[in-house]
Amino acid sequence: MDTLLYNGELRSFDGPDSAAISLGNRAFLYADGIFETIRVMNGAPLFVEAHFERMREGLKAHRIHPPLGFTPLHIKKEIGRLLEATNIKGSARIRMTLSRKGTGYYAPKGSDLDVVITAEAILEAEYSLNEKGLSVDIYPEMKCTPNHLTRFKNLAANIYIQSGLWAQEHQLDTALIQNDRMGIIESTSSNLFLVSNGVLYTPGLDGGATAGIMRAQIINLALASGMKVYECNLTPQNMLIADEVFLTNAVQGIQWVGSYRTKRYFNATIQSLMRDLNRRAKLELQA
Repeated sequence: MDTLLYNGELRSFDGPDSAAISLGNRAFLYADGIFETIRVMNGAPLFVEAHFERMREGLKAHRIHPPLGFTPLHIKKEIGRLLEATNIKGSARIRMTLSRKGTGYYAPKGSDLDVVITAEAILEAEYSLNEKGLSVDIYPEMKCTPNHLTRFKNLAANIYIQSGLWAQEHQLDTALIQNDRMGIIESTSSNLFLVSNGVLYTPGLDGGATAGIMRAQIINLALASGMKVYECNLTPQNMLIADEVFLTNAVQGIQWVGSYRTKRYFNATIQSLMRDLNRRAKLELQA
């Protein structure tokens, strides 16, 4: 039996195909909300304050009202309860699904918060770099139109799902997504970084990129190491002249991109950033 937390209540269910929440849940009916993915290392969640701040801003943007007790400390305690119930003592992937509670159709009757938390064990004790570089290309079928919600991890995720399916069909590890101005903003499940002549570049949030928790960590680590960092529009031409390309997300940390079409990339800077990231994660656990 698997276990999840639903509004603070531990519930058992027979695997991911069984129902543990109501079919009237607005996450299921309308994708009405956001989600957050948190990495657990050595039994403790990482970067909870940053995750909480993004959740708080995302709920405000979606006009969903969390209760007064919804705080970083509360989130840590709830994750701890779930890890204990699932007997996970090492590393894990936590997913928090935060949706609107209430009836109604497109215009809801009520905007309180529903929270579902699940946990999945991870074998790797710390962040580790992939030995083989990922292969990527640009997903051509849909474009992101930036708006006040695009910086959050929204439950409505059609463009990401379709880009992932397209990548599979074309024997790629992941796909790159463009906005309606043809700028490359991110990948199917990660933020995008380029290294060119020792300078770090990443798409800006105003172009539609997700405000990734790991994205912010990597920017801060790079600045602390003395690297220049620019948030700017990135094009296919930038991909072709870059020295290194990598992707970031909260669970996997950093992933080295090895190829884009016929272009091949190195990873010396990426390895250095990965070492800095693991040192930062260990400091976070000691705080």
